[in-house]
Amino acid sequence: MKSTIQDKAKLVNSVFSEVYKKYDFMNDIMSLGIHRIWKDKFIDWMNPSNDSSLIDVASGTGDIAKLFSLRNKNLSTVTCIEPNDHMFKEGKKNLANFKNIKWIKSTAENLPVDDNIYDFYSISYGIRNVSDINKALKEAYRVLKPGGRFMCLEFSKINNELLSFLYKNYSKVIPALGKYVVGSSKPYEYLINSIDAFYNQDQLLELITKNGFTNVEYRNLTNGISAIHSGWKI
Repeated sequence: MKSTIQDKAKLVNSVFSEVYKKYDFMNDIMSLGIHRIWKDKFIDWMNPSNDSSLIDVASGTGDIAKLFSLRNKNLSTVTCIEPNDHMFKEGKKNLANFKNIKWIKSTAENLPVDDNIYDFYSISYGIRNVSDINKALKEAYRVLKPGGRFMCLEFSKINNELLSFLYKNYSKVIPALGKYVVGSSKPYEYLINSIDAFYNQDQLLELITKNGFTNVEYRNLTNGISAIHSGWKI
């Protein structure tokens, strides 16, 4: 089990080391630009107040942290967590002008922050890449204040047969697009396979509940291509 976790960590790290320069551009290609609408809906459902604090895990290029900060007129405090060296540097550079946002290089399974200090925990298109999802969820619970909210945005399972058929066929060309744009198809073969292998909406809801969160629910986006999960620490 330990070697499997270590193998996944190495694989994911190598994937993001290859794609970091074109990460946002490839997200636009993979989702036909719709991921930007999904992320706006993610922040809409959060509905944070100006004085709220966020820990954004697997921050990547920092887009969720940026949206959260702008929604709060840059009055909130945000901590970005990113384990990959290249993505960490890219995200930190992207958000250099946001003085209310700090960056920590760390994994989701071992957050170097105190207990009970954040109003919100967010993870966007990152939870399927963590090596130990139960440990990551336990850490999410630990760092949230009582009354704090866990929010996850992730690719999920489509509930429309025609759309599912079209999406699966479209997914087959994404590695080829990745090779053309990034120079390698392998990272995108991994990303597509990781989506196929990940939990469905109800399975993820159950996992979040088992790790201590209450009032867990989800909302499908574009017939379940993506889904937002929400849970509370009571």
